Amino acid sequence: MASPHRTHVVAALVALATAAGALVGPTGAAATVVTPPPVDAAADYQLGGDYTLPAGVTVVTRDWFSGSDARSGVYSICYVNAFQTQADESGVTRPDEASQWPRSLVLRSLGDDPNWPGEYLIDISTARRRTRAAEHVEQMVERCADKGFEAVEFDNLDSWTRFDGTSREGDIPFGKTDAIAYATLLTDHAHSLGLAVGQKNTPQFGRRVSRSVVGFDFVVAEQCGQYRECGAYVAAFGNRIIDIEYSDAGFSRACSAIGATTSVIRRDVNLRLPGHSRYRFDTC
Repeated sequence: MASPHRTHVVAALVALATAAGALVGPTGAAATVVTPPPVDAAADYQLGGDYTLPAGVTVVTRDWFSGSDARSGVYSICYVNAFQTQADESGVTRPDEASQWPRSLVLRSLGDDPNWPGEYLIDISTARRRTRAAEHVEQMVERCADKGFEAVEFDNLDSWTRFDGTSREGDIPFGKTDAIAYATLLTDHAHSLGLAVGQKNTPQFGRRVSRSVVGFDFVVAEQCGQYRECGAYVAAFGNRIIDIEYSDAGFSRACSAIGATTSVIRRDVNLRLPGHSRYRFDTC
């Protein structure tokens, strides 16, 4: 039987860890503490290439094959396209086995993403395929941890909807339940490495699935102002929201709706580098 002293010490440590971040897994020695991004911080979204942070920015998202900005005071989020292939991963400076998806998992027969040429869906239709896909993505996540990133976001969580409204609608061999199961595998692994995990878009999950089933710690939303979805994210994550808007109208609406308490960013849709005539960056 545990001594009263040890019980009080464990309780104190759990309370301290919970105040600092999120305690993942069973409490005690096996639990892992992850720290979500600071709320209402100036953030930047740098998937078009790394560049010097704009003045005042303390949160940045970059590709898994890029460098983290792990200097003091900057919180780094690692982007991983876990549900689709990434068109530019084969062009990284050093060819990397983590960018080469097993061919049997790539749904090329569907054609590439209607909005993002060169990206193909990953087949997560069975438990075995989800396990194989997760094992592949884990290589990227481990690189994120090794580079000092503090969190990871898994893109295209809603890939089962990718062909809605096209001639291929209904041809995707998996659905929402499969996406939830796969996302849970990825989140559990990232948490085991001490990384917080951001849900990417997908407001239809709701709080129970997002927080209790999968275990997401925050959300990275795109255009919640444009599509009037910010309220759904607030209901699930409170103010642990990073929203990227690609239009002036969406940016204005998001700033009015949630900008006082969350991170809202204005970027150009192609995430260009500074110096380009169409580069855009602003915060509320």
